[in-house]
Amino acid sequence: MSCHVRHSPEMGAEDSINRPLVFAYYVTGHGFGHATRVVEVARHLILAGHDVHVVTGAPDYVFTTEIQSPRLFLRKVLLDCGAVQADALTVDRLASLERYSETAVVPRDTILATEIEWLKSINADLVVSDVVPVACRAAADAGIRSVCVTNFSWDFIYAEYVMAAGHHHRSIVWQVTAIAEDYSHCEFLIRLPGYCPMPAFRDAIDVPLVVRRLHKPREEVRRELGISEDVKIVILNFGGQVCGASESMDLPPNFVKLAKDTYTPDVIAASDCMLGKIGYGTVSEALAFRIPFVFVRRDYFNEEPFLRNMLEFYQAGVEMIRRDLLTGHWSPCLERAISLKPCYEGGINGGEVAARILQDTASGKNYTSDKLSGARRLRDAIVLGYQLQRVPGRDLSIPDWYANAENELGLRTGSPTAEINDNSFLVHSYPEDFEILHGDVLGLSDTVSFLKSLSELDVVPDSGKSTEKRQIRERKAAGRLFNWEEDIIVARAPGRLDVMGGIADYSGSLVLQMPTREACHVAVQKIHPTKQKLWKHAQARQNAKGQGPTPVLQIVSYGSELSNRGPTFDMDLSDFMDGEQPMSYEKARSYFAQDPSQRWAAYIAGTILVLMKELGIRFENSISMLVSSAVPEGKGVSSSASVEVATMSAIAAAHVGAPCGVMDQMTSACGEANKLLAMVCQPAEVLGLVDIPSYVRFWGIDSGIRHSVGGADYGSVRIGAFMGRKIIKSVASDLLSQSCANGVTSDDLEEDGIELLETEASLDYLCNLSPHR
Repeated sequence: MSCHVRHSPEMGAEDSINRPLVFAYYVTGHGFGHATRVVEVARHLILAGHDVHVVTGAPDYVFTTEIQSPRLFLRKVLLDCGAVQADALTVDRLASLERYSETAVVPRDTILATEIEWLKSINADLVVSDVVPVACRAAADAGIRSVCVTNFSWDFIYAEYVMAAGHHHRSIVWQVTAIAEDYSHCEFLIRLPGYCPMPAFRDAIDVPLVVRRLHKPREEVRRELGISEDVKIVILNFGGQVCGASESMDLPPNFVKLAKDTYTPDVIAASDCMLGKIGYGTVSEALAFRIPFVFVRRDYFNEEPFLRNMLEFYQAGVEMIRRDLLTGHWSPCLERAISLKPCYEGGINGGEVAARILQDTASGKNYTSDKLSGARRLRDAIVLGYQLQRVPGRDLSIPDWYANAENELGLRTGSPTAEINDNSFLVHSYPEDFEILHGDVLGLSDTVSFLKSLSELDVVPDSGKSTEKRQIRERKAAGRLFNWEEDIIVARAPGRLDVMGGIADYSGSLVLQMPTREACHVAVQKIHPTKQKLWKHAQARQNAKGQGPTPVLQIVSYGSELSNRGPTFDMDLSDFMDGEQPMSYEKARSYFAQDPSQRWAAYIAGTILVLMKELGIRFENSISMLVSSAVPEGKGVSSSASVEVATMSAIAAAHVGAPCGVMDQMTSACGEANKLLAMVCQPAEVLGLVDIPSYVRFWGIDSGIRHSVGGADYGSVRIGAFMGRKIIKSVASDLLSQSCANGVTSDDLEEDGIELLETEASLDYLCNLSPHR
């Protein structure tokens, strides 16, 4: 059931039914955000005269500071550990699964027996879970109804972790399956805003934001902090509690260390901006109190893209890349944030509404399924399926029923305005807003569309169109990339469909490869540093160095909502230098690995370092780049190769004078439409192009299995092939040595025996071994 519940009067004692009801409320151990929203729901249940038993691992004060009532009972038990974080901004996926196994799977039988007995002992009328899976199963076994209140479920969160764990942890797959089965025992889901797909639940009832109430007005809080109204306050909030400092640390004069028992919502509402990481509690309070939120992404925090989408939809979010957070380059993002006018006008009484629904359910009211329930669960299951297929570390695209289905289905290219028409891929019309000085679009509609999107970059996007809200930030960043008085180089490189033999390329095999229709476009502008339009934080970095304009690389990559990465990257080109020489490739890997959300830039910026090291090119000018790829990522069709080839072609054309490709990406560089590229991989000998008969069509069908040349299975097969070659060479060499030492002639061996051993002893590629051998 999907229905929106309107605001209702405060639920108080007069709303009590004939007898006090008993609620058993289970709380996940994943952060304080869950505990604080449970407090708000429980507070309203207690106001209505009911008993609430909270099963939690959170500290008592989280509940007792808000609820002073004998009807609140706290039972300290941790049944759900949540996600384990390697640091404040990174979830450790494997550790999360292992901790869950230790906490909830290994002792499962004991947990169930204990919880069933306890629920019966308190005569619980209803079990409420946020969002502990085993609580729903225990309730069912005890013959008690249950309801979940949440914006995500653990089967969704853990699903991608399981895929990343690989075959060594296959038993965990069944554990995640058991989570969904546990959830299926509950009556329905009370779904909070910013929700993830949750197909395990049969019915869903949407309620407003659950937000903690304020204790003090803004003026009183600022007065107590000794901060006047004309001073801007930024609150640092990185989970659970507002960030503080150790007792012995000396803070700068403009920093205030808050007491441990500070009531966070009051301080947030009294601030002008919040800086922290995204979680339900921080997002809901930022929206409710209309406080701009500067956020830093968390790796593998799968709940985040849905909350971020909601935050940005209401114009309350500004992303700060991790590098700027750690190096203290905060000013540009903070200045941008305080200029925002958050526009959330929805309800913030979700705790009250949820409590009323729980009371009705516990007193016998039925919330039955409607005809939309099946469609909703199928829709959620489809999105969960995409979650299982995505590249590790990528955020999930949120479709139109959550936000943008067409991108995830690959029906639209990565550029904001580009579309592919199946019936007329080749076109012969060109936009009139630009002049092609050299080259040709070759009648490719996606190239025409990309050029058209370039010509429209200086047009401010309409933020009122909900279908474009996800692209506004990228468009604004791209709009400041280029100087329209200077030339722009555009290159296109397609993806690659492996028709035959590609898995054995490292063994020297013959392969047949085909370029895909989907391609990557890269636009590059070489420009003097004094003419480059720098983004605010890049300008602030240059000003801080006090050296005047120096060459800077700025990149915008469309489609950041499809992956866990920032839409922009910038660096001083001097960072590529190690003294008088370009840095080593190893140092470059470490440089780009500092911030996972910026790691994607290595595929693009790395081509510059290659030209510096291999051709001795020095870049005296700044470089601005726009990347737009429609090649599906993680599907084995060389999305990274297309980016590399397009980038290298554009940069080489701009700086060397002619486009060029790289040998490892032969198909993307040399393939032609409607032809197969025949190549012998020893190491890369092109035999020629094979015409495809008109009656033959090739289709790449997504198997749902992620492809990664860095994956364990690929590596195992590759290592096995090289081990096999090593063994064959070694055996052949030993036999050859023994033959020579014993004076054996070719007459004593099988025909061509000596020559055969000599060939195998010097075997360069495994595929050169004769079939009978």
